[in-house]
Amino acid sequence: MIKELKKRGIIMQVTVLFLIGTLVIGLLTFFSERSLAKNEVKFRVEKLAHNTAEEVTLSMKEYPAYQWLVKYWYDHYEDMDVEYDADFTQGTKTEEKCRILGEAYPTFTLKYATEEEITSMSEEHQKLYAEIVYSWYITRIDDIKRTYGVDYLFGVMTQDPYTDQFFLFSAADEGAVRGTNYEEVYPLGVQVTVSESQQYAMQNAELNLNHLAAAGNYMDYYSYVDTIDGHTLLIGLTFNIEDMAAEVKNSTVSGTVGAVIFQIALSLVCLALIYYFVLKPLQLVQQNIRLYKENKDSKVVGENLSMIKAKNEIGELSSDVTDLTIEIDNYLDEISTITKERERLGAELELASSIQSSQLPNIFPAFPDKKEFDIYATMDPAKAVGGDFYDFFMVDDDHLCMVIADVSGKGIPAALFMMASKIIIGNNAMMGKSPAKILHDANNSICKHNSEEMFITVWLGILEISTGRLVSANAGHEYPMVRRKDGLYETLKDSHGFILGGMEGVKYKETEIFLEPGSSVFVYTDGVPEATASDKSMFGNDRLLKALNQEPDADPEGTLKNIRKALNDFVKEAEQFDDVTMMNLLYIGPAES
Repeated sequence: MIKELKKRGIIMQVTVLFLIGTLVIGLLTFFSERSLAKNEVKFRVEKLAHNTAEEVTLSMKEYPAYQWLVKYWYDHYEDMDVEYDADFTQGTKTEEKCRILGEAYPTFTLKYATEEEITSMSEEHQKLYAEIVYSWYITRIDDIKRTYGVDYLFGVMTQDPYTDQFFLFSAADEGAVRGTNYEEVYPLGVQVTVSESQQYAMQNAELNLNHLAAAGNYMDYYSYVDTIDGHTLLIGLTFNIEDMAAEVKNSTVSGTVGAVIFQIALSLVCLALIYYFVLKPLQLVQQNIRLYKENKDSKVVGENLSMIKAKNEIGELSSDVTDLTIEIDNYLDEISTITKERERLGAELELASSIQSSQLPNIFPAFPDKKEFDIYATMDPAKAVGGDFYDFFMVDDDHLCMVIADVSGKGIPAALFMMASKIIIGNNAMMGKSPAKILHDANNSICKHNSEEMFITVWLGILEISTGRLVSANAGHEYPMVRRKDGLYETLKDSHGFILGGMEGVKYKETEIFLEPGSSVFVYTDGVPEATASDKSMFGNDRLLKALNQEPDADPEGTLKNIRKALNDFVKEAEQFDDVTMMNLLYIGPAES
């Protein structure tokens, strides 16, 4: 009886300690979370402000001559005829000015005009250009203000000792009035005297690139852009944090209290489950282990373990568990189960590999009715399923899209990410977008649903079949190899952009070449140059070029077979660590077809 009381005292003691620990952790969580609420508000505002200021800055620096424009706006603000909040879906003065400049300078691309091109214009046309870009830009920052929910967004020119601000631009909500009265939005050229706290903020922004400061229910943020003609250009933002602070505080308090209550309830449930499903079964196991020592009958012990219920102490089991021979009876069954499970997994992997392979173009010739070109591709995954993929398809009758990509990681996760990325890129390509736009939009789509933070390198090219014009964009992928007519393959160092899936909003550059009939393009993943022999040496690009140029006139299928043979001869018996994917295009041209 005394022993029974002691055993029940243990579970009671564990219960008390469990509940005390839960309460202490809950209280500590409550007070620490409450003290961190202010930092959470500041963190949110700082992140939002940084993203907003960065987008405003990037929008300005999209114009190659932005420094000339800023200086012109600053020096000639009184003479400028600026159109604010223009609706470019309707006829505007800005569009008329664009027409005038377009007729006067037909070879200029207005948005990307350089300072040299602008200064070659007449003074009257320079003024028109400055007015056009200002109207464009003010419309853009209005959109940014509304998108990010900023209370005030403006750009100012100032200089040491920072006592005055010259308003270069101010973003406005729809229907807002521009003027110098209270709650009106400042137009170009307004100059104001600022407080000492604002002077300090602007000085720190220039020294540290940005500065965030609280002012009551508001937070002010300044971001340094550039120093132009002795004047400092700053982006200014103001956020009303009253609602955000209340939201964070309320969510912190209610969330923490709810978490404490949930922890207590969960603790009680766990204790009950531990008692009924751990302590009692352990006593049952202990009694039957001793029974097995006496009878050596594992069948009887097994039957008893399925029926008898009793209480016990966990410590008493430790001296008996090593004698539990019933595990021997189950050992062969476990081996059989493991074998069947491995066979099942092997069958599923084989099916996954088959499904993945079927999603890639694998019937050659791929376009029997197209005599202007020949194309061939292969993918050899390092595992049953891989992260590489290639694709080629006709966007329309005169444009062939080619894609080759390499997903980070290996195995089933990479294969799933590959399939999703392939569909996203293919769908964007079929919309008739340019290669750079395809990668830009695909990257944004991938980033939105990339919780595992995987990424993918991509080379994408669109061939205009009738002319041989090949426009491509590269998202961190290997350089393509190009062979001109009757020549040898050479590396084409095209413009590299950032990987897909890394961050949203990345813009990509395009590379354009013209293929003469008889020219070829070879693209591949890093599994080719990084194929490793048993001595840890890599195949490398030099060996790759040598293999390509061993028979430069070979058709695409023959070219890939030559490279595969060179790889096999190099790595020999070494294990393949990465997917090997290659694609080769031979441009025959409309003349020979």
